[in-house]
Amino acid sequence: MRKAIIMGAAGRDFHNYNVFFRNNKSYKVVAFTATQIPDIDRRTYPASLAGKLYPKGIPIHPESKLEELIRKHDAHVVVFSYSDVSYRHVMSTASRAAAMGADFMLMGPECCMLKAKVPVIAVCAVRTGCGKSQTTRRVAGILLNRGKKVVVVRHPMPYGDLRRQVWQRFESTSDLKKHKCTIEEREEYEPLLRLGVVVYAGVDYFEILRRAEKEAEVLLWDGGNNDFPFYRPDLHVVLLDALRPGDELFYYPGEVNLRMADVAVINKIDSADLESVEEVRSNVVAVNPRATIIDAASPVFCTQSHKIRGKRVLVVEDGPTLTHGEMGFGAGVVAARKFGAKELVDPRPHAVGSIRKAIEDYPNIGCLLPAAGYGAEQVKDLEKTINKVDCDCVIVATPVDLAKVIKIKKPSVRVTYELEEIGKPDLEDVIGSFLSREK
Repeated sequence: MRKAIIMGAAGRDFHNYNVFFRNNKSYKVVAFTATQIPDIDRRTYPASLAGKLYPKGIPIHPESKLEELIRKHDAHVVVFSYSDVSYRHVMSTASRAAAMGADFMLMGPECCMLKAKVPVIAVCAVRTGCGKSQTTRRVAGILLNRGKKVVVVRHPMPYGDLRRQVWQRFESTSDLKKHKCTIEEREEYEPLLRLGVVVYAGVDYFEILRRAEKEAEVLLWDGGNNDFPFYRPDLHVVLLDALRPGDELFYYPGEVNLRMADVAVINKIDSADLESVEEVRSNVVAVNPRATIIDAASPVFCTQSHKIRGKRVLVVEDGPTLTHGEMGFGAGVVAARKFGAKELVDPRPHAVGSIRKAIEDYPNIGCLLPAAGYGAEQVKDLEKTINKVDCDCVIVATPVDLAKVIKIKKPSVRVTYELEEIGKPDLEDVIGSFLSREK
């Protein structure tokens, strides 16, 4: 029996455990480690999920304790199970494990993807912040317009009580309150619910699949970070970012998605220079010449743009895009420039609590404010930080309307963005061909 430690971030790690390790007597999982997301460590993967081999569950520790855990348990193998990290980070982690005498394991799609009884379309990406969410909405809209019953299954975000998050079904916004969703969860679920689409998420994707496929004609996988799907896709759509050329070949497991893709969507070409767009395009052709390439833009919309012109603005961007997504700006900055803001106000001197820590942990964020909200305390810190900043207007560029979650005590505008394909083929063409094949 090989003793294993699974490194993760409350998502891929639990799935890999469930599909490969849970009833596998050749391994004993002695611990999980956690990173990227605040306050997801120092929990226990509960016995109700861990299975009969683990009657006490499995402890979850901070990733910083990896060497200590290997030594304490005499672990034989470290299993790397989280996403959106550079190859340098992956191999540095492998070196940490090897230096302690442990093997280092990466699990491929074949042993981790479950097969559905209905057709599956997956929307994934090569980095966080490429535009998966608006692409998922676009694909869902196309399917709905063709009369298909669509159910979305979202990559996991189980940051609370795992026993209560085995499977979750969202049909209306009242379900967001019922399940005590974080801002990050609301950002992903709420726009889909407004389309009239049922969304599933949770921890146990065997159970989620069993339930979701009963009410779906087409199952739509909505990926997280740059992870590959948990379900075997019949059509795999992968987003690339023209503003981050080259990242598609140097981040894990984003390149896995690119090499598996049936459709490669090069997004944000309206904001990038031609040289960057062509670099991304040539990289797609080099590693996956069979993929259909679609060009796309993510234009921003604001119904109250007059509140921005000539004003000192605080820009609140999508949290993960700025943090581990490493983007220097998002839709909020694009809107500030487009609609004539006088100045971007720096929130850093006013940041409090966990928001201050997030800004310190990711110095590349600069004078933008990430909409981090992984728990009630962090949401309060976000509210306090926004209201302390001396500005004329707050630009809210998050998928969820923050004004419905926190109280913003100053003028604010909401910026939205959707995917718009440029030229042909487009997603309508691709999905039409896919549905014809599936008949």
